[in-house]
Amino acid sequence: MLLGVNIDHIAVLREARLVNDPDPLDALGIVKRAGADQITIHLREDRRHINDTDTQNIINLSHLPVNLECSIDPAIIEIVIANKPARATIVPEKREEVTTEGGLDLKKHFDTLQETVKRLRDAGIEVSLFIDPTTEAVELSERLGVEWIELHTGHYSNLYQMLHSNLSRTPHSVAKLEVSKAQLESMLFAESEKLQYSAQFAKSLSLKVAAGHGLNYQNVKNILKIKQIEELNIGQSIIARSVFTGLEEAVREMKELVR
Repeated sequence: MLLGVNIDHIAVLREARLVNDPDPLDALGIVKRAGADQITIHLREDRRHINDTDTQNIINLSHLPVNLECSIDPAIIEIVIANKPARATIVPEKREEVTTEGGLDLKKHFDTLQETVKRLRDAGIEVSLFIDPTTEAVELSERLGVEWIELHTGHYSNLYQMLHSNLSRTPHSVAKLEVSKAQLESMLFAESEKLQYSAQFAKSLSLKVAAGHGLNYQNVKNILKIKQIEELNIGQSIIARSVFTGLEEAVREMKELVR
């Protein structure tokens, strides 16, 4: 299975002090040496971590393909087309969210997405859509003519953490959920089934399938059982582990898990 390493959180550390260090550009060689297959970054509209200069430098200097996550904002799409990453993954984006909280609303934005996908593909950029694991979302993705979908694993990851963690702080998106362990197990199983069925359905439509959001060294094992998923994009857990092990070792450990 392919591993894309999202290096946004290196820029988060930099922006916390508004200085020049650490530079996400320094991660490129390390991530490649550790055996990863792709660099993933997200150029958000508010530039809260990765900025325009980062985007240009990373795409120009990376020896690994770059997957640029972006919204459908026209100004952002212009930047994507100008920089020509290997792939653009279109994601939903809200200024007030801590991190991306769900998949694209493909029905609501279908016409805009259709135009955006065409522009990106005409520019020679592979396109992926970040979607919830539903039949409808997969069908609409196929109609939009993209090569890839990326299944949102955030709900799965949150449920896994609630079930297996003794920490009092639960993920923000499910913090108000008060259910029994048995109910959590049932909910986690149902979410895993949704991911598996969506991946199988997508492959039947000749879509390539990636997955990501909230995946870590513990919960990734169940996602690996879904053979139709051929790529994982993982960021925060790798960067967090690198604080203690170093980035190369953190990436290598994840790559060993997802082989």
